[in-house]
Amino acid sequence: MGPSVSAHAAALPGLETPEPVAPPAREQDRRAARTSPRRSTSTAGASPVSTELPVAVVAVDVSLPHLDRLFDYLVPENLSAEAQPGVRVRVRFAGRLIDGFVLARKESTEHTGKLGLLQKVVSAEPALAPEIAVLARTVADRYAGTLADVIRLAVPPRHARGEKSALGASERAAADSTGADRSTGADGSPGPDDSIGSDDSTGPDRRTGADDSTGADGNAGPDKREGGDEGGTSDTGSTPDGGAAADEAAVTDDEGAATGGGSTTHSAPAQDEVADDPVATAEPDRVPDGPIQREQTPGWDRYPAGPAFLTALRTGRTARAVWQMLPGEDWPTRLAEAAAAALAAGRGTVLVLPDVGELARVDAALTAVLPARSHVTLTADLGPETRYRRFVQIRRGEVKVVAGTRAAAFAPVADLGLAVIIDDGDDHHAEPRAPYPHAREVLMLRSAQTGSALLVGGFARTAEAALLVESGWAREIVADRATVRTRAPRIEAAGDEFARGADSAAARARISPAAFQAARTALESGAPVLVQVPRRGYLPSLGCARCRRPARCRHCHGPLALRGPDQPPACRWCGIAEAHFVCGACGSTALRSTVVGTRRTAEELGRAFPNVPALTSAGDTIRSDVPASPQLVVATPGAEPVADGGYGAALLLDGSTLLIRPDLRAAEEALRRWMIAAALVRPARDGGRVVVGADSSLPTVQALIRWDPAGHAAAELAARRELGFPPAAAMAALEGEDAAVAEALTELRLPDTAEVLGPVPVEDLPSAVGGGMPGPESAGRVRALIRSPQRDRKAVAADLTRLTALRSARKGTATVRVQIDPDALF
Repeated sequence: MGPSVSAHAAALPGLETPEPVAPPAREQDRRAARTSPRRSTSTAGASPVSTELPVAVVAVDVSLPHLDRLFDYLVPENLSAEAQPGVRVRVRFAGRLIDGFVLARKESTEHTGKLGLLQKVVSAEPALAPEIAVLARTVADRYAGTLADVIRLAVPPRHARGEKSALGASERAAADSTGADRSTGADGSPGPDDSIGSDDSTGPDRRTGADDSTGADGNAGPDKREGGDEGGTSDTGSTPDGGAAADEAAVTDDEGAATGGGSTTHSAPAQDEVADDPVATAEPDRVPDGPIQREQTPGWDRYPAGPAFLTALRTGRTARAVWQMLPGEDWPTRLAEAAAAALAAGRGTVLVLPDVGELARVDAALTAVLPARSHVTLTADLGPETRYRRFVQIRRGEVKVVAGTRAAAFAPVADLGLAVIIDDGDDHHAEPRAPYPHAREVLMLRSAQTGSALLVGGFARTAEAALLVESGWAREIVADRATVRTRAPRIEAAGDEFARGADSAAARARISPAAFQAARTALESGAPVLVQVPRRGYLPSLGCARCRRPARCRHCHGPLALRGPDQPPACRWCGIAEAHFVCGACGSTALRSTVVGTRRTAEELGRAFPNVPALTSAGDTIRSDVPASPQLVVATPGAEPVADGGYGAALLLDGSTLLIRPDLRAAEEALRRWMIAAALVRPARDGGRVVVGADSSLPTVQALIRWDPAGHAAAELAARRELGFPPAAAMAALEGEDAAVAEALTELRLPDTAEVLGPVPVEDLPSAVGGGMPGPESAGRVRALIRSPQRDRKAVAADLTRLTALRSARKGTATVRVQIDPDALF
């Protein structure tokens, strides 16, 4: 007996299924059954089929695009009590036992053949929430992926000891709740004092490595985008001009998803529905589980729409906003106050941060503001047992506030009232595993499905956030200009003609006279000085001193770098030292530095300020904070420590290095990095100064000087709309071997409005590997881009899903990776 495809759309709204596939041979099943051990918790051989809802709809853990569908299995009587929606099961599929999740139980199936039996219930704990199952299907359809891939990102692997400790803590808490408060006092309780974990940085500018808050195992996902062949979808619309959130996203409550009940629809608010406050789609007030003190929130009062946003959260209404943080804002405390407002309405909160450095600050703020043991953090550094224990506690509704990195966007918080993402332009919010969803898009889809509030916050603003405001789907929370001027430091460009030393010979030096003066004044006042450098290391990039061409390795043609003052140049790819460099273009043997790293910068500043300690914060040595004492702090973007009382000055070096990158988001990313560093500096009234090493006439530099990220984002969005770039247009990428990509392009049935750009060799793309030079693995590969208006985004995604399913069914050896909304376009 084999599995069959479920044809009951009502079993789980948003998860309709296509035509059935042929079951595997019976003889193969019998041979596999004889070789597999029988256990009491497995299917009981001659055990009769359950008389109550005998058919289980199962999502099997198979990532093949042509098998991206739901399958029906019979439920044995001895497993009927445990085989409830959301539990993990083992089923026989194509002659082998694989994992899966029960999504629904029903009375009958439309499959005319025989059905296979559930082999085992792995755990009676329902790990997959109905809301998350619908969200996973929606995300898979949006990104042309498979349901199994998204579920792996959403639900961590089961850890038996972690699950047992979580359930034991729940039982003890229930036993003690009759005469005491709801504090568990158990080892597995989600207390605020749980450690976040170590900082396993894998890059020069981040504090986290795997960043799989609630993700699956640490294994990399499939290398190609794989979606189902016409699998069921959850009908989600988009914001005007191509926002990712759904206008008509269906959502079901837990009971409806389990029993095939009806669904309700939450639409994106119209522009006139959100006037002075970002409130729409009113819902009945909810009674909180426990007493929540409604403290005053003067921090939000600095923003005209801030109090209205908190009022919407306290009353359980939907509010979607883009928050522009003030310079020097204590944003972790503001987030804790927003979570407390949602908790006052009895609703939960999900906070998504880019890395564990910000997560530690938010964790401390939540501990100070919220009631004891009302929140947990989720990050890969916790370890499998602690992470799964916390996940079970969240799934059981024992914790209503969750903060974590990108995969926490799928956290199964009961009755979600607020979803928050901070610094959505950070590339750590983009999932590197198939189907490569962005945490911002996941939270937008989730807000549309559940009617929960959404807050997109940051010091800078992305073009995607500007589109949300422009379309009216979200309102902006910004302070007035007078407040901004009061809180902002004095910002000037090193190339300004009115700056100190502008007419001197050193005006164009890497560290200009104005920068030296700002640093010297801050150090004399007893304040630390922040120096932001784009790259870590010593001299990470070298070039020919005569013709200025990049210096290449003679063995693999990789880029040369200098790792220390006493070391010879070496290749960054193969590691072979290049003791006798000869330029292949002009024959020169002299080298020059094209990019200066943090260690060389600290060395130079140490000579300029001999009696001042110089610290570095980059790579594996990232500092979370520094004391308020005279010292130089050299850091890469994203690794800037917080100074007690703020920095006296900030020097933003090598601005042109950030601005000239061949990347669509180069200007946006440069402004984001600069504003994050400048926000750590004291206000101008307290002597705070920022000097940026770039031309003051550039629009990005002017936006920094005026502290106007909203205007810069609006101008960036208008320019991209004129040129047909995201987010004004939808974009997808096909990457693989030349012949495979060419064959895939001929099989596409795109809308008439879509156009194909390329294919072009991947090795010609400067940003193919980490925003730098392409690696040797890109040789022989090409990439093609598909561009279409946002109104045809669904049609393009559906056709790419059909394409991946077709190629998967052929079992060809040449793979083509499909990615929607690729990070790198150039």
